[in-house]
Amino acid sequence: MTLSNLPPLVTVFGGSGFVGRHVVRALAKRGYRIRVAVRRPDLAGFLQPLGNVGQISFVQANLRYRSSVDAAVRDADHVVNCVGVLFESGRNSFDAVQDFGARAVAEAARAAGATLTHISAIGADVKSQSVYASTKGKGEDAIRSIKPDAVILRPSIIFGPEDGFFNKFAAMARISPVLPLVGGGKTRFQPVHVEDVAEAVARSVDGLAAPGIYELGGREVLTFKQCLETMLSVVNRNNLLVSLPFGVASFLGSLASLVPFIKPPLTSDQVTLLKSDNVVSDEAVKQGRTLEGLGIQPTVLASVLPSYLVQYRPHGQFTGSGKAA
Repeated sequence: MTLSNLPPLVTVFGGSGFVGRHVVRALAKRGYRIRVAVRRPDLAGFLQPLGNVGQISFVQANLRYRSSVDAAVRDADHVVNCVGVLFESGRNSFDAVQDFGARAVAEAARAAGATLTHISAIGADVKSQSVYASTKGKGEDAIRSIKPDAVILRPSIIFGPEDGFFNKFAAMARISPVLPLVGGGKTRFQPVHVEDVAEAVARSVDGLAAPGIYELGGREVLTFKQCLETMLSVVNRNNLLVSLPFGVASFLGSLASLVPFIKPPLTSDQVTLLKSDNVVSDEAVKQGRTLEGLGIQPTVLASVLPSYLVQYRPHGQFTGSGKAA
């Protein structure tokens, strides 16, 4: 095969993360050459079996260091940015990763003549009181100014085997008889399957998505309380759900963030996020900028949760179908 006949090369930043690994799998199935750009390539070898021999390669890259970003994008036909952080840790600040980092990837893609797909989040807004959401919004603004032809995907909370939502609360349910309903549990979510998000990315790389912003949500709109009730039903547990006012939750989140070297179960910034619904907007639906608009039928939450939450049942996979006593 000559160089001119090689499949297109896609650089995937954050390809070893929760969403990134599914993106790599979806692209590999389509036959793309994939360059996975991560901080620790030595820890990303588990991605190799997702493709054929030589199809997936690895390169060291850190969004805080522009030279590494440029090197990772060199000669790429398309760039996918899956990098994001849910809480700040050390040098991984929201600004560094979601604003400066997104800008660096967009500038590198423009310089390389590559198209760009960026994963953001529903609620991204430079005016948001949440630092997470405001830096997501700043990153989007930078991308649109640098790469007007970019595709920006905004998912709601993402569920799947390695998710940080249902797994987190299922793990809490295993050790605590009580689970907190922050703000009364009224915040609405539209959980979207990680494989549906990956398929949306792949269709964007295929050239099937027009430039602009898409909002990705699943079939069901559930309140925070309903999400926890659904999780408890799957893991066969009867934990008590107790309302926790936003102010108290924010204070506890601030205290948890002060403990070094420990991933906080909840941060004050995440509490701020919970004050706003996390669902696909009516405008996105009208414009067809959704999963359905991309020709993807959203996966039903109940069809997937048992496949990976079974580990949290009282006796794991050997637990009966009835609720625990």
